[in-house]
Amino acid sequence: MGVGGTLEYISELMSSGHKQKKRKQFQTVELKVRMDCDGCELKVRNALNSLSGVKSVEINRKQQKATVTGYVEPNKVLKKAKSTGKKAEIWPYVPYNLVSQPYSAQAYDKKAPPGYVRKVDNNPQNQSVVRYDQGDPYTTMFSDDNPNACSVM
Repeated sequence: MGVGGTLEYISELMSSGHKQKKRKQFQTVELKVRMDCDGCELKVRNALNSLSGVKSVEINRKQQKATVTGYVEPNKVLKKAKSTGKKAEIWPYVPYNLVSQPYSAQAYDKKAPPGYVRKVDNNPQNQSVVRYDQGDPYTTMFSDDNPNACSVM
């Protein structure tokens, strides 16, 4: 622990009589916001900049993407973007090389920007892959381990 950490620890011990506010984490929030023109873009930019804790707002109208960085909460940013009257949601896409099966029915999206697919959970319950148990007679009928299993030769 350095000098700064020690001083912070001591100050926390001394001020334990009253509760301190929990600090927000510095994070990046990406939103998909429907924007058609310069006016829409300006309206969304001004609304997001008015939030407290925002350090920067970047907008890519071609991808319909707004990126907010700062000490903000994702739900508040989403709510502020929706207050402009635009359709907004948390950015639902990831680069296609991060998904195990990018062209499956759940991940593929025609509206996704180039190089992106829809974010999909990798839960085995959501996947539609059919697995056969080891006791399936058809898979073991022509086994190399048992040469007498196949009588047609």
